[in-house]
Amino acid sequence: MIGILGGMGTQAGLDFCNKLAILNRGKIDQEYPLFILYNKSNIPGRPESIGVQTGNLSNKSSNNTSKKKYNLVLKSLLQGCKLLERNKCKFIVIPCNTAHYWFDDLQKKINIPIINMPKEVFKFTKKNCKKNSKVGLLATEGTLKTGVYNKIFDKSYKLTQPSQNLQKKSVNKSIKFVKMGNVKAAAKAIKPAINELVKMKCKKIILGCTELPIAIFAFKSFSNVKSSKIFLDPNLILANSAMAKHKK
Repeated sequence: MIGILGGMGTQAGLDFCNKLAILNRGKIDQEYPLFILYNKSNIPGRPESIGVQTGNLSNKSSNNTSKKKYNLVLKSLLQGCKLLERNKCKFIVIPCNTAHYWFDDLQKKINIPIINMPKEVFKFTKKNCKKNSKVGLLATEGTLKTGVYNKIFDKSYKLTQPSQNLQKKSVNKSIKFVKMGNVKAAAKAIKPAINELVKMKCKKIILGCTELPIAIFAFKSFSNVKSSKIFLDPNLILANSAMAKHKK
């Protein structure tokens, strides 16, 4: 059984479940994978809780505050994973890129595997993009700040992100619109950031926030998502990886 720790955000968790189901379309009910979605929407804000390990803190008081915030998120993520573990899940997936900042500490405290989303995206990229290519990254400021993708990609690819101005006016705004349920506005908001990365000759663009595939693909068929030549959808890649592990 697949354990899904969702709620970061809720739409992203549902998007993952939908992709998991669509990957198995055409089968009878009994052949679909067993999974549990724990929509743990009360996990403290991830971007607001980042800082303790980034080296950007200037005083002991700030460090202690950031460490407390870090540990609060870790504790909440751990509670969610433990619930899935108790319910006999074989492994866990977390459809949230920023949450993978806590991955190492979380995996140490869980007795079942957690599939690492950024690592799965890297494996997929290696199969579909030449080494040293320029790869765009659209993500939350938290994901960019912690370097959860840079740590994995930098030795093989040139990760590129939009200007700070477009990060705020395009990427952040698009993510916020999806969380508010305004997908049309989100689709419009993200276009300038995409255009900038395309002009910078990025061979692929990682949609490194699980809200962004919703904004970009919401009004397109699933075949468009699967056949996209430029976008890398971590939720879809994670769903494929989960299915492969589920079948073992």
